[in-house]
Amino acid sequence: MKKFLWIIFVVGVAGVVSSCGSEANTQAGQGQQAVSVRATSVTSKHVTGLDLYPGTVVPLNEVEIRPQVSGYISKIFVEDGQEVTKGQKLYEIDRSKYQAAYEQAQATLKSAKANLERVKKDLERYEALDKQDAIAKQQLDYARADILTAESQVTSAEAQVRSTLTDYNYSVINAPFAGTVGISQVRLGAQVSAGQSLLNTLSSNDPVLVDFVVNERDVRRFSKMMRNENLPDSTFTIQFGKNDVYQHHGELTTIDRAVGRQSGTINMRVEFPNPAGELIPGMTLNLRVLNQDIGNQIAIPYKAVTEQMGEYFVYVIGDDSVVHQQNVLLGTKVGAEIVVREGLKPGQKIVVEGIQKLREGAKVQIDA
Repeated sequence: MKKFLWIIFVVGVAGVVSSCGSEANTQAGQGQQAVSVRATSVTSKHVTGLDLYPGTVVPLNEVEIRPQVSGYISKIFVEDGQEVTKGQKLYEIDRSKYQAAYEQAQATLKSAKANLERVKKDLERYEALDKQDAIAKQQLDYARADILTAESQVTSAEAQVRSTLTDYNYSVINAPFAGTVGISQVRLGAQVSAGQSLLNTLSSNDPVLVDFVVNERDVRRFSKMMRNENLPDSTFTIQFGKNDVYQHHGELTTIDRAVGRQSGTINMRVEFPNPAGELIPGMTLNLRVLNQDIGNQIAIPYKAVTEQMGEYFVYVIGDDSVVHQQNVLLGTKVGAEIVVREGLKPGQKIVVEGIQKLREGAKVQIDA
């Protein structure tokens, strides 16, 4: 019996020793679980926040030059791509038949006026004879009717003169506004049809418009800009390349009447001066728009941000070297950094490297 109790005692002591060793090993293991990371302190810096939108240059005025009378092109007064002034001659259509029609209409008008004068004099004579009862009343009525007929003939002839004069004038096509013509679509001798044949296209040069599209959630923001008369001049700028910014600033002039039902977007226009003709219709570029991230803003390395299911967060290091996920509201990306509008305060420490090895509540060791 005593021997049995001794065996139990030995086994029990061995179990206690084993348990102590296991706990020590667990503590040692927990100590080894600290993840090596690199961290940085949250600070604020001066930022000029800009949103980029793809834009397209469109002219303030643009028109297709089409003839209003038919005929053969007899003269071309401009060269391809030439700048023109308002009223400048562009094309001439053979005018001979239109000039002849105009001269004939003038001759018809003169004849109608002469006939009117004749019947007026006849009426005067008939009225004098009527006072003496020397003419039949029917003859007098005929004379008065002849007056009405002659007057209508004059009116018709005058209308014909105006019509033929209009055609005659339309045979010379003038620029409706100042701008630049494109490449001519016809050559000398080409036959053109009224209202159908495209001769050229004319676009105004200065100012020009930049069309761009924004999401419907930004409509209120741009509507406020339209009403705000104290916007900074640099609110709308154009960026051609990385370090190539257009020297003139733009002004928001138009917000389309409705949001697209399928796209969920709305069209907008910004007007820019174009004195040197650098902005060409059809050109695509980046439109920069100042946003709310202006002045001293919290900015962190972009690589410190992780996305999960459309939300963004960073790992914040506590005083006990334990990390916690912190949701953040992001703003403008500036180089390798990004503005944090909500979620962080200056002085907090966040993980910037080693994020892929972390989870909520993990213990970390900050590497130098």
